Amino acid sequence: MTEEIIALDLETTGLNPRTDQILELGAARIRNGRVKDTYAAFINIGKKIPEFIVGLTGITDEMAEGGLPLGEALDGFLDFCGEAPILGHNILFDYSFLKQKLANAGRNFDREGIDTLALAKKFLPELPSRTLEALCLHYGISQEKKHRAYEDALSAYHLYECLSREFFSVSPVAFEPKQLVYQVKKESPVTISQKRYLNDLIKYHRIETDAVLEKLTKSEASRMIDNIISQYGKIKR
Repeated sequence: MTEEIIALDLETTGLNPRTDQILELGAARIRNGRVKDTYAAFINIGKKIPEFIVGLTGITDEMAEGGLPLGEALDGFLDFCGEAPILGHNILFDYSFLKQKLANAGRNFDREGIDTLALAKKFLPELPSRTLEALCLHYGISQEKKHRAYEDALSAYHLYECLSREFFSVSPVAFEPKQLVYQVKKESPVTISQKRYLNDLIKYHRIETDAVLEKLTKSEASRMIDNIISQYGKIKR
């Protein structure tokens, strides 16, 4: 088994790494089965959190507003993580968000990882559900806070321990870190002309918005412009 690994989980505003945002990042550095250090951060996304996500995670707008800027949170995580492999339940989801957001900032993030979901699919195909919650119930792993980053990261590691005890002797190679692959498309920041036009549209139609225009990507700004025009119409000169 891997001597040192970073158990990782993210909470996000949606499922698309290119268009959705990271809300919370939680991780534990585990060495020889013991938690040696932890990292947790809320991210200030600069806009309201969808109600469904608030209900699912319990993360409120007030909690996010007191969080770190994304760049600062990612810097902190990279310092914490070092070169260690990462572990999580459906780890490619978390990896894709980190890889995309770091690529947007001109930084690379190549990493090996262990996916407890892939292990559960391989060794427990008979289970009706292989969500983290269902697997924790299956193994009697206590979950105090569900859908919160640090707690889910730790739950995923405890699940890995249970799977290892039961199945490592069957296939040791299955428990080794493997190269994670996600194809990023770097997002350009909002252009000056887009920002100017959005400001004009918002003022012209007297729209109330919590979006921070400076934080938008070029594609996000384009979608926002299209949505405003489709709902309110163009500016009549």
